[in-house]
Amino acid sequence: MAKSYGEITKEGLWSNNAALVQVLGLCPLLAVSGSVVNALGLGIATIIVLVGSNVSVSLIRNYVSDAVRLPAFVMIIASFTTAAELLMQAFTYELYQILGIFIPLIVTNCAILGRAEAFARKTSLVPALWDGLMMGVGFTAVLVLLGAMREITGQGTLFSGMELLFGSIAINWEIVLFENYVNFLFAVLPPGAFVALGLIIALKNAIDNYFKTRAEAKKDKVVAGSKRVRVTGTIS
Repeated sequence: MAKSYGEITKEGLWSNNAALVQVLGLCPLLAVSGSVVNALGLGIATIIVLVGSNVSVSLIRNYVSDAVRLPAFVMIIASFTTAAELLMQAFTYELYQILGIFIPLIVTNCAILGRAEAFARKTSLVPALWDGLMMGVGFTAVLVLLGAMREITGQGTLFSGMELLFGSIAINWEIVLFENYVNFLFAVLPPGAFVALGLIIALKNAIDNYFKTRAEAKKDKVVAGSKRVRVTGTIS
């Protein structure tokens, strides 16, 4: 049975989020999320690759045999990753230098190949495009949240260096939350990323458990309040 766009949206953003549920793509997720600008830059590149690969796989799904399916998918993903890398070199070169090897490493992100194999090759163009977009946005949202947490606790600022991504218009976007803040090095380093990601996953699980408990309690209340009516006599 085909999934509705609402189901695809919910899975991508929440119930099957690549970072929080599937726990995929942790290498770039933890390595470059030291600030919002780094996280957003990598997230946008990932969205481009996810949408492009999903659309391409959906278009060729009836023409590629199982024998060469996975190599073909990898080549498609590598092509879109190269395109995203060249775009960053052309328009956001300083940010590209900061992200470094983690842009070409998008090719090895299991979430992208997983969506191509599990969803895009089995469905038509528009649902595949929407799935890639929602999965990319969900992954990027976690990246940005993680980057914000680490930037605030590590440097006491928010949106620092946004001009690297948006140009001169974003020079004044930086928000200094704490004056004369002594940098908290642990938050900036990879161990701090593990802790922050663990807190985000724990929060998601707590929210899921809360709504699950509420739903079960409401269901039990309805069952407990129902009454059985006994009918006696003859019905003619």
